[in-house]
Amino acid sequence: MEAFAPFVQGDRELDRTGGGLGIGLTLVKRIVELHDGSIAIASAGRGKGTRFTVTLPLSVAHPVAASAAPTEAGMPRRRHILVVDDNRDAADSLAELLRMVGHDVVLAHDGAQALEVAAANHPDTVLLDIGLPGMDGYEVARRLRERPDFARTRLIALTGYGQASDRHATTEAGFEAHLVKPVDFVELERLLA
Repeated sequence: MEAFAPFVQGDRELDRTGGGLGIGLTLVKRIVELHDGSIAIASAGRGKGTRFTVTLPLSVAHPVAASAAPTEAGMPRRRHILVVDDNRDAADSLAELLRMVGHDVVLAHDGAQALEVAAANHPDTVLLDIGLPGMDGYEVARRLRERPDFARTRLIALTGYGQASDRHATTEAGFEAHLVKPVDFVELERLLA
């Protein structure tokens, strides 16, 4: 359903002063699904309200045999991720989504801070906005690639630009992947797997 897609927002009216990033319903759906549940939306039309129905399975406590416990081999790999974006709301939202699926996340909001946070935390993945104030994402990537301790760190570009020339520029700067905003979280999860 379109309402649950990331970054989808309803039409704005002139008197609507508040806004959001369009991730609230995506987060709710993801949380419900993580608990093996489902969510449905129903409305009689514009101005008539909306009904959200969340269905969750009944929890029944059963003793778990030691051999039935989940193994680490069956779990997705937990990543240590640095999210760099000067849009604090976008950075915070992406970080929260990543934490919800089990990753460790730290944040930076400009190029210089990104280099400092990377040096202090040694992330295995950096999700790096290209359009940063001062030092852009290309320069941050080049500086990280100059350091031997970041040779194996995965750099993923986050940008509003998706032309072939933009993708070429990120490859030249040392990025392994190029994602266009708004980021498709399913695609991002695939890259992180």
